[in-house]
Amino acid sequence: MKMVVLYYSRGGTTQKMAQIIRDALKEKGADADLFSVEQVKAKELLEYDGIIIGSPTYYGTLASEVKKLLDDTVSYHGKFDGKVGAAFSASANIGGGNETTVISILEAMLIHGMIIQGDPKGDHYGPTAVGGVDDRVEANCVRLAERVFDLLESLK
Repeated sequence: MKMVVLYYSRGGTTQKMAQIIRDALKEKGADADLFSVEQVKAKELLEYDGIIIGSPTYYGTLASEVKKLLDDTVSYHGKFDGKVGAAFSASANIGGGNETTVISILEAMLIHGMIIQGDPKGDHYGPTAVGGVDDRVEANCVRLAERVFDLLESLK
């Protein structure tokens, strides 16, 4: 299984979450790449079975750099159908809009026909951090990686 974890980060929190997720995927046995969204082109995402995207929360939504990459995937509409997707986010404040950011990313994935799995425990839509990465955030990032890996494995 080939997977990619993409992120945009200014302060480092989203990047740290992405690294935790990628490392947990590798521990499960995945061929997992890690890139900042500025390092990858939309067409390159077609190579992956699973795509996990993280963004800081700005004004209740995703960073423009992440939105640009998602907008660029429009040229490949229909080609992401059946791939597995997931999202995560970080914000400075508890009411900063983490869930709306994650849902915005998931909406784009759903429109592509990607398969998304919720989580009945922890952060239901995807891991969220407030102010930094603590033990709770790290555990939720590892859990997301394991669940996405297991879902992909069950689909193969």
